Amino acid sequence: MIKKVLTLIAFSLSVITSSAQTREDTLRADSIYKSLELQGVEIVKQKSLVKSDIDKITYDIENDPDSKSNSVIEMLRKIPMVTVDGEDNIQVNGSSSFKVYVNSKPNQMMSNNPKEVLKSMPATSIKKIEVITNPGPKYDAEGVGGILNIITHSQGIEGYTATFSGNVSNRGAGGSAYATIKSGKLTLSGNYNYGYDDNPRSYSGSNRKTISHISDSSSDLDSEGSSKSRSDIHYGTFEASYEIDTLRLLTASFDLWGGGGRNNSDRSIIATSPLSHNQLYRYNSVGTSKSSYTSIYGGIDYQRSFSVPDRLLTLSYRIETEPYETDSYTNYLDMQAADGWDNFLQRLKNQHNESNQHSSEHTFQVDYTTPFAKNHTLETGLKYILRNNTSEDDRYEQNALNINDYEFDIDHSSHYKHRHDIFAVYIGYGLKLKKLSSHLGMRYEHTLQDVEYKLGRGDDFTKHFNDFVPSASIGYKLTQMSNLRLGYDMRIYRPGIWYLNPYLDDSNPTNISQGNSFLDSENNHSFSLSYSNFTPQFNINLALRHGFTRNSIEQVVKMMSDSKIPGLKNPTGKEVLYTTYENIGHSQSTYLTAYINWNATKNTRIYINGRLSYTDMDNGGTLRNHGWDLYGYGGAQQTLPKDWRLSFNIYATTPRITLQGKGTSYSSYGVNIQKSWLKKRLTLTLSATNFLKKYKKYDSTMNDSYFYADNWSKSVIQRFSLNISYRIGELKAGVRKAERSISNDDVKGGGNNNSSSE
Repeated sequence: MIKKVLTLIAFSLSVITSSAQTREDTLRADSIYKSLELQGVEIVKQKSLVKSDIDKITYDIENDPDSKSNSVIEMLRKIPMVTVDGEDNIQVNGSSSFKVYVNSKPNQMMSNNPKEVLKSMPATSIKKIEVITNPGPKYDAEGVGGILNIITHSQGIEGYTATFSGNVSNRGAGGSAYATIKSGKLTLSGNYNYGYDDNPRSYSGSNRKTISHISDSSSDLDSEGSSKSRSDIHYGTFEASYEIDTLRLLTASFDLWGGGGRNNSDRSIIATSPLSHNQLYRYNSVGTSKSSYTSIYGGIDYQRSFSVPDRLLTLSYRIETEPYETDSYTNYLDMQAADGWDNFLQRLKNQHNESNQHSSEHTFQVDYTTPFAKNHTLETGLKYILRNNTSEDDRYEQNALNINDYEFDIDHSSHYKHRHDIFAVYIGYGLKLKKLSSHLGMRYEHTLQDVEYKLGRGDDFTKHFNDFVPSASIGYKLTQMSNLRLGYDMRIYRPGIWYLNPYLDDSNPTNISQGNSFLDSENNHSFSLSYSNFTPQFNINLALRHGFTRNSIEQVVKMMSDSKIPGLKNPTGKEVLYTTYENIGHSQSTYLTAYINWNATKNTRIYINGRLSYTDMDNGGTLRNHGWDLYGYGGAQQTLPKDWRLSFNIYATTPRITLQGKGTSYSSYGVNIQKSWLKKRLTLTLSATNFLKKYKKYDSTMNDSYFYADNWSKSVIQRFSLNISYRIGELKAGVRKAERSISNDDVKGGGNNNSSSE
């Protein structure tokens, strides 16, 4: 009797919400719906955009109509387990520490600058996005939040096909093209995209106040400024696949990313005494900068299958090179100082800065997977990475006697070499029964970082890291369309070079920054429980996750006398902001995420993606912060007669918690109209975002026991765009690709030792 009741409950839940995870499940679900239709219940079927597996969630970008007009970062707002705030900061699993892959291969540029790249990348170039929330031992141990795997159209379609698209907006323009051709056992595919952004002028400012330990050397600081930027980006991919025979496959790939930008800015600074409120000093600054970068990736994979099903051997090699150059000028004007502050302002020198950075990387990897006994799988592999980074940061100061000449400033320049060796070995065990699947794994990684300084203030140093990284997951199929998953994983973050670099940057005397060569790896432990149930009519994914981090690497800003900063030449004894990185005591967070999609009718889709979280952080000393934050994104899509489609989106966030304050809240809305012709080969899309208001102001705070700072910015949020695309050719079966490839995500990227300039 109990069994019958449980069966009835499970069946009832499956009618409300379900998950079509495999073709077999879909066929079984269809049979259920046909049975219901015979009973007089009308079930409207639409293709589900979300698929849930034991270790990942997949979102079908290609079949979402909003992809025709949006960038990739806008589409990320819809994806379960992913949040994007008003400043386009991305979080995966509640963490900003994640890695980005492209076609199952790591992309270092995207991982280091995800929001900058993904804002310029049209969603029309994407087929689907995978959110790998519980990476197994085959993945590198670094990356707390998980992995975003972006699958592009260029991975190859059998037959031939080509698509061309272009877009124009009040902020720029772009275009893309991709094509595939197959001849016998050889398949070639290519993809090219271009984007140009002409961003309207934005404004920012800050108000810093000293709240304790006030003395004659203290100052309150008011800052206001603006900036205008332009940028362009090119990126293309080329892939080749050759099926030697039914058991052997050879694939090769080549990726090229490049672009650059220009920026001009201005800023005014006024400092006053917190005791008398009299002016201490003031100055204005103007700056110009230009940058260019190129990222080249190449790889080859050899895959060997066997007569035993699911037995697989993969040999892989990958090469990567990334040159990056910047050139900037900063001039200081209208400098005024009260008595006792002249020597402080004398630190301000008109500057010319040149930066030339280059990285190269070679990776070798072997993976082997084999089933054994019945329902059991063993996987193991080896990996070695050899990475060489060089950086030349040169500073020139204006000659006091001849303003047209700049003299090389050896004290503020830095040249160094950074060698990075990683060796990894892993083993994993999988069990798959009729309704139960599980996976256990262990990974060991040894890392060597060797930094040698050729020029500048920096001491050579060597860092060794040894990490054992366990993982475990278990999934249970409640019904044919619903799943329950429980997982544990440990992730690590090794500090990157900018976190470790002890170079002291005092180009701005009010904000001095420095890396910390004594940092240790941070370790994150996470436990998760999730439920998914997707049907053609109603989809739901709920996830509860709790994680805690030890030795978390965080940016720490202190107010202190510049005479207490080690290595600073000619200190003045004045109070300044000093920025560095520290392993704080610990942090922990608990959050609930929810994704709901309801196909109300055959022409109407309503969806919600939200997260509620609580975060608690402290450095084991005087700094601590905790609180709640909420994120919500929702929308509706309506298909109209004659291939018209209308969609509306809205999202909002509350301020996010940081160690020393809060970020900014944000809200946005948008609408687009789409029309297709010629059997949906030609598509035109009009879109408008925040069309009722041009500018929006953002506020954030930072504080400790010595100071309080309120930072604000104001930028254009209004956007109007037109997109047109045309497709030729026919799409057929998918081309075989190597099931395993190289994935490098071993360092905490995106860090730098440059504090915001005031």
